[in-house]
Amino acid sequence: MRLSSHGLGLCVTCRQPVRWSITAAGKRQALNPDPDERGNTVAFCDGLGVWRSRRPTTELPQAAHERLFMPHAATCPNQRAVPEHRLPAGVVSLAARRRAKRARR
Repeated sequence: MRLSSHGLGLCVTCRQPVRWSITAAGKRQALNPDPDERGNTVAFCDGLGVWRSRRPTTELPQAAHERLFMPHAATCPNQRAVPEHRLPAGVVSLAARRRAKRARR
């Protein structure tokens, strides 16, 4: 089943089409553009045309108006090749310092 092109964009790393959705936590999530029975995320297009996604649970299973999608991160060929954000010269990454400190423990 092919859905409308509304909400489609391109993955930054592999340039494949993705369907952008908003999770229950308000974060953006890239989904593969077509429904997939092997997926673990349900999504639907709300009345404002925004794709909403969430993980189905036993308490709140997939509803009739939701379709099952695969998150694009699970199938992106370049997922591991995401370039690290480059900081300007003389600026230290606190996250990198924390990781290094934890590794020394």
